[in-house]
Amino acid sequence: MASQNNGEHGKPIKVALLGCGTVGTEVVRLLTDQAADLTARVGAPVEIAGIAVRRPHKHRDVPAELLTTDAEALVESDVDVVVEVIGGIEPARTLLLAALRSGKAVVTANKALLAEHSAELFEASDASGADLYFEAAVAGAIPLLRPLRESLAGDRITRVMGIVNGTTNFILSGMDSTGASYAETLEEATQLGYAEADPTADVDGFDAASKAAILASLAFHSRVTAADVHREGISSVSAADIAAAKALGRTVKLLAICERVITDGVEGISVRVHPAMIPTSHPLASVHGAFNAVFVEADAAGEMMFYGQGAGGAPTASAVLGDLVAVARNRVHRGRGPRESAYAGLPVRPMGQTPTRYHISLDVADRAGVLSQVAAVFAEHDVSIAAVRQEGRVDDASLVIVTHAATDAALRSTVDKIGGLPVVREVVSVMRVEGEEL
Repeated sequence: MASQNNGEHGKPIKVALLGCGTVGTEVVRLLTDQAADLTARVGAPVEIAGIAVRRPHKHRDVPAELLTTDAEALVESDVDVVVEVIGGIEPARTLLLAALRSGKAVVTANKALLAEHSAELFEASDASGADLYFEAAVAGAIPLLRPLRESLAGDRITRVMGIVNGTTNFILSGMDSTGASYAETLEEATQLGYAEADPTADVDGFDAASKAAILASLAFHSRVTAADVHREGISSVSAADIAAAKALGRTVKLLAICERVITDGVEGISVRVHPAMIPTSHPLASVHGAFNAVFVEADAAGEMMFYGQGAGGAPTASAVLGDLVAVARNRVHRGRGPRESAYAGLPVRPMGQTPTRYHISLDVADRAGVLSQVAAVFAEHDVSIAAVRQEGRVDDASLVIVTHAATDAALRSTVDKIGGLPVVREVVSVMRVEGEEL
């Protein structure tokens, strides 16, 4: 096991860095540029003992003597902290488990790994007494996870709702401001570097779902994995959806939503990622471009919003260094960071049992009795209508309906049946509505 008291004798805190891409390079730069300040903050020097990379020749800006291709040997060496910024499940999982089991503190920015294997990592952390920190895994530089783990530990969080993916927010913001289509705005995002060549993880909601799982686990003291998260992407959002939202004083955002729900008198949690209309008066509506923001509601603290740059080399490295300072201080002063809190064990409710609201746009025949037929289907499924807007044309009409809250299953069944009515030519779009009460 690595020594727990290196720092108290003035010995350096030795760091093994796994990965040296965009984030890792920034971590090296910050550790070098701020060496004196970090020593003062920690109480001992913080030094990089080695950097594991796959192709050393591609890292000419990093001292060659620090580079190695043997990540396993680096983790097993005499280091105090392992910082992981390589991403993915393997080999990161195996390397971090080895580090934790040998008593080395771990700092990771790996959202996918935490969303799938956090229980295993925490168990290894608890068994050895080693710290596990991961602020950079969600929302980049925004200090979000530590407030959930520590600052709000004495409160009861009821809801966490946020924009946690910069690529999709850039695309939806662009569609809103220009009226362009999804495909056109995605192409622009790719050219500007806001979207990857393969944007699937972002636009299909996988990235946001991993982050939602981490947020829900911390907020509700329950184990939640990415597989528990209901996930929908933004590829089906049309310019017409954006225009319809504007007409109702709303905007469209891809939201990660984690909230407490009561089903048949039993408390559980709903964790979901999907596009939704929110009122322009909501704080999240003003989050534009590639920025992230998370809105938290708690019983005592009330409403809070955390906002900032959610991705990028420097912002993410800032969060990594914040964690590194925390674990290094713990090594120096023989402290211990927060452990996993999963005592509540709340069940994750399926999407069908989750109360939601819908905005439904229909292309209908322009004749008397259409609205009554449509309304009858809503009544049949016990779904209450909050607002209706109808616009007539020569041979057909547009009918827009916004519902009150009902279970998602009831709303989906309602839409399915409406689509089969002879007077309904097409269900043009269906989108959930969040952030307001009617």
